[in-house]
Amino acid sequence: MARRTVNLPDGVEALARELAIEGESFSATVARLIEVGARASQARMSPRYVASGEGLDDLGRLAEQYLRSPVEAR
Repeated sequence: MARRTVNLPDGVEALARELAIEGESFSATVARLIEVGARASQARMSPRYVASGEGLDDLGRLAEQYLRSPVEAR
């Protein structure tokens, strides 16, 4: 396990101590909170494919209609 020195503002340290689970070391608390925060941040990231490429603006809403209609050259 890697050892790191991290400087925390007093408010962040107080919050970590407040959120510690009974019997949990401060290091374990900080590691757990970092992991939870990092995973929550990843969930909010948009996938790379969103709004990429070219095409009709309403394709998502009208895809089935477009698929049923005959193909026309532009």
